[in-house]
Amino acid sequence: MKRIRILFIGLALSAGFAGSQAQVGQPGRLLASNCFQCHGTNGKGPGFDAIAGKSVGEIYTKLKEFQAGKEGNGIMAKHALGYTDQQMQALDKWLSTQQ
Repeated sequence: MKRIRILFIGLALSAGFAGSQAQVGQPGRLLASNCFQCHGTNGKGPGFDAIAGKSVGEIYTKLKEFQAGKEGNGIMAKHALGYTDQQMQALDKWLSTQQ
């Protein structure tokens, strides 16, 4: 039982460490990895709209419109509902740096 407890504590600590490491420096980059199937690697296409290099605020505003249902009930509305405001802002800022 003691070994299981130690193993559980070790796993919990390593998971917390790994999660903090993934977000260091470029918090929006990890979030943007969800966009690649439709918008291409780093949002540069090919595919649907290229989302890389948009001005700061443009992606955030569009995601808020999707959340509000202003763009219908399609796949992007579903994706947008999965993000917090902080995540959308990080995604917006990171994508604006991609050229």
